[in-house]
Amino acid sequence: MATAKIASLHRMVMEKHICPYGLKSKDLLEREGFTVEDHHLTTREETDAFQSKHDVKTTPQTFIDGDRIGGYDALRVFFGKDKPKEERSDTSYQPVIALFSMTFLMALAAAFVAIGAWLSVLTAEWFVAFSMCGLAYLKLRDIESFSTMFLNYDLLAKRWVRYGYIYPFGEGLAGVLMIAGVGLWLAIPVALFIGSIGAVSVIYAVYIQKRELKCACVGGDSNVPLGFISLTENLFMVGMALWMGFKLFGA
Repeated sequence: MATAKIASLHRMVMEKHICPYGLKSKDLLEREGFTVEDHHLTTREETDAFQSKHDVKTTPQTFIDGDRIGGYDALRVFFGKDKPKEERSDTSYQPVIALFSMTFLMALAAAFVAIGAWLSVLTAEWFVAFSMCGLAYLKLRDIESFSTMFLNYDLLAKRWVRYGYIYPFGEGLAGVLMIAGVGLWLAIPVALFIGSIGAVSVIYAVYIQKRELKCACVGGDSNVPLGFISLTENLFMVGMALWMGFKLFGA
């Protein structure tokens, strides 16, 4: 007969505050098949006394078979959901994957509504244009951080610092105009200019100087390495500008 798996969880549950990591810890333990002895710390004094007794600085704290596992992050490591902090990579492609997945699905849906076809030239156009708008939004969330990271590698921004502040607005404007199919006389040169400068800058920094930098393409707080992703963003803009120019002015 299998022995019941029991975990003791101590977490803050107060009138005006319920610790979100405590809720996550309880949910994770239950999903792993544990019966949770859920101990609530209902006052600041009770929490301070618990931390002092067990010589810990944070809650929640989980105990299994009498051994202290730790907080939510430690619990994820214990169950093999994450690697220990010292073994984790400082880079992540998750923001890029999430963005491009969503903009592709948006392009599929929008094209279906517009012309009744999921996959078409319009789907590809809108995928690029939606991605440009999404990337511009991520940069504009914290334009100071973006412009600082951008200065590490963009050739024009190094000569004219204000370009780092203008870039995301130009990218977003070009994307919106391309989605609407209006003002292409403005969208095309803007996308062609910033895309070309960006592509040359990435090629020079990564493939010629061989520098290891973080990419500002998804904002100044990202852990995405500079290289293929940023180069693709810029080449997409160049390609979209050339395609839109071909459509506008003919062969």
